[in-house]
Amino acid sequence: MELKLYDTLTKEKQPFRPLDPKDVRMYVCGPTVYDFAHIGNARPVIVFDVLFRLLRHVYGADHVKYVRNITDVDDKINDRAARDFPGLPLNEAIRKVTEQTEKQFHADVDALGCLRPTVEPRATEHIAEMREIIEKLIANGNAYAEQDHVLFKVASDPNYGKLARRSLDEMLAGARVDVAPYKHDAMDFVLWKPSKPGEPSWPSPAGIKAEGRPGWHIECSAMAWKHLGEQFDIHGGGIDLVFPHHENELAQSCCAFHEERMANVWMHNGFLQVEGEKMSKSLGNFVTINELLKDWPGEVLRLNMLRTHYRSPIDWTLKGLEESAKTLDDWYWVAADDNGGRPSSAVTVALSDDLNTPQVIASLHSLRNAAASGDDDRRSEFAASLRLLGFLSESASEWKSRKQVASGIDEAQVNNLISDRTAARARKDFKESDRIRDELAAMGVVIKDSKDGTTWEIAR
Repeated sequence: MELKLYDTLTKEKQPFRPLDPKDVRMYVCGPTVYDFAHIGNARPVIVFDVLFRLLRHVYGADHVKYVRNITDVDDKINDRAARDFPGLPLNEAIRKVTEQTEKQFHADVDALGCLRPTVEPRATEHIAEMREIIEKLIANGNAYAEQDHVLFKVASDPNYGKLARRSLDEMLAGARVDVAPYKHDAMDFVLWKPSKPGEPSWPSPAGIKAEGRPGWHIECSAMAWKHLGEQFDIHGGGIDLVFPHHENELAQSCCAFHEERMANVWMHNGFLQVEGEKMSKSLGNFVTINELLKDWPGEVLRLNMLRTHYRSPIDWTLKGLEESAKTLDDWYWVAADDNGGRPSSAVTVALSDDLNTPQVIASLHSLRNAAASGDDDRRSEFAASLRLLGFLSESASEWKSRKQVASGIDEAQVNNLISDRTAARARKDFKESDRIRDELAAMGVVIKDSKDGTTWEIAR
């Protein structure tokens, strides 16, 4: 089995060769903690959790380091804090917002079956590293101070634009570029800026007397450097981050450390739509992870996300959620109480082909059929494969019970009705049998008759 990953920089799928197989290192851009995470934010969390699990499976859990940052200094945080806590000093209000939002984010992604990263650094804890990188860039001629700002000099980097595969003119035309008197060139971007009164602030680099705060891009460069080094194996995030965020990260890190690469592989997941339309508050289809978790188990959201290849656009639909829920009901019934075995080679081979989760799911269906027919070895492989992917966190009875509670269904009442129906069928009272079946259907219960007896499940 050879792991192959698609690299955004080279636009090729290529064999993954870690810099050090005993220390595989991955960085993924995490949340800006000012509001509930929406379902689009869940996609990179789930995608790179699957990759993290695969890397641990291949190289060993103790040999993989996964860093996902928390951005806790940002204009959106400041605005939210001022809105929600107008009676508090801004810095105190900011702390309340970031603590609450970080707690919400963790609860939501835990429910999605995601492992916690190895390290989860906060931007505000890495100001010293940001200042050090900025000083290196100034010394190298890649940055300059102007009017209490420090900016990266884009023209100083001949490789700028290679990740996004755009020329400077194309990037200028497509970017929201601030026209500012402190810029030497329109494409130059902020590494450090002065703080407004009451905002978070720290001593500035480059001999600037006014206190300030970092720009967005320098934060990730500093945290990746601190925890993974000047070069590491994988950098991930959503496709929307390729430009300008990752392009700028790449430029400032490579120029600061005189390296050709920041990460050996750049990976990006595709966009998410809701019912065929771009998700937006104006369209009324903006939905958070937290809202969806009130109606669906987290594993249903996880499976629904993985049915589409991570690099392809995904259409998030109610029909898809219903299908994912039915599939998981069946998988739990077949496999949840089997704790042995190793993951199927068909599953790990498909995962190793650039996280080909649609092929993984096809392999899981084949395993399920073999397991349901009585093949205990396949059943063990099936269960182990599902656990590798982050499923089967509950027993079959816990899964069924939780669904019953959510649906308001009394299990004892259902079982009594099924017993009455079985008795009616035995005495050939099919009118009564049909009546009980219809009563169960009205309760939201679907029954299945087989040679082994009658089973039931909750309808969606």
